[in-house]
Amino acid sequence: MTTKDFHQITIPTPYEVGDVHIYVHIGEHVTMFDAGVNTDEAWSVFVNELKKINLNPTDIKRVVLTHHHPDHTGLLERLNNVDEIYGHEIVHYWLTKDEKYLNHYLQYFNRLYDEWRVPNQYRHIVERTVQGALKYGASGSLTKFLKEGDRIPGLPSFLVIETPGHAESHLSFLDEKTGVLIGGDFLLKHISSNPLLEPPLKIGEERPKPLLKYRNSMKHILKFPVKTILPGHGDIFSNHEEIIHERLLKQESRARKVLNWLREKPLSPLQICRRLFPRHYETQFGLTMSETIGQLDYLQSIGEVEQISNVEEIVFQTTHSLPHKI
Repeated sequence: MTTKDFHQITIPTPYEVGDVHIYVHIGEHVTMFDAGVNTDEAWSVFVNELKKINLNPTDIKRVVLTHHHPDHTGLLERLNNVDEIYGHEIVHYWLTKDEKYLNHYLQYFNRLYDEWRVPNQYRHIVERTVQGALKYGASGSLTKFLKEGDRIPGLPSFLVIETPGHAESHLSFLDEKTGVLIGGDFLLKHISSNPLLEPPLKIGEERPKPLLKYRNSMKHILKFPVKTILPGHGDIFSNHEEIIHERLLKQESRARKVLNWLREKPLSPLQICRRLFPRHYETQFGLTMSETIGQLDYLQSIGEVEQISNVEEIVFQTTHSLPHKI
């Protein structure tokens, strides 16, 4: 597939989400947006797809990353000729496999799961997340950290837009000449991206609230003249305004369901998680608990529920405020 200056390369992943897209931009230098997953199969497909556009891996000199997840960074491991790698500061900690940061990541979730009284059988999810990132991600380092309002070095028409929610590190890149947005996993046509729990960047800072950030990111992107979104998974699409409004309403509908349960009696996060995702919470505990906490964060943000603690557990209950806020 070619969209003006962009060539889409689709490669397989070992993850349930399926294939992931890489986008290659050919200008004065060859720039690659995202880097797939680090497997032999992915590398073989990538090399063969490059040949179809008359390129070799050694032609790629610049890589720009939307976020730190391993299915978007992995092939950096095999691109030894890249001179420049750009992304969010958090991406750097995963690429460098920063021991202090990774320990902070694990310890943070252990403390959080202690607080929420999460049973031991679900504790391995966090360790598996880190192990998967180390196995399928890449080793390396960023040339420069990017933030909201920056321009990609060497590509001055590309505006950096911070779009956290799915990942704290998530950036999107708008080519202001064409209205094309390299969107990573920020917004997908066929499914809603999971807002995922993460620790704060530094110890002692407030816990990030990914669903609230994701809602703000979706509203934020509506301010920009986006015409077409090139996503990390699924089809390219142009009706992003409609999709965003639909996703916001769907999230509010799920929050209303949680609120109705809490009007009946106080519930713990784990109890709510089991009700929301009865078929998936055991096999996809990290994803489902992230979504559950997101609903509670949202309801707290509009003053509908509050957290209370007792000796045995933390539960949430309604504040008896009016329901019209949702």
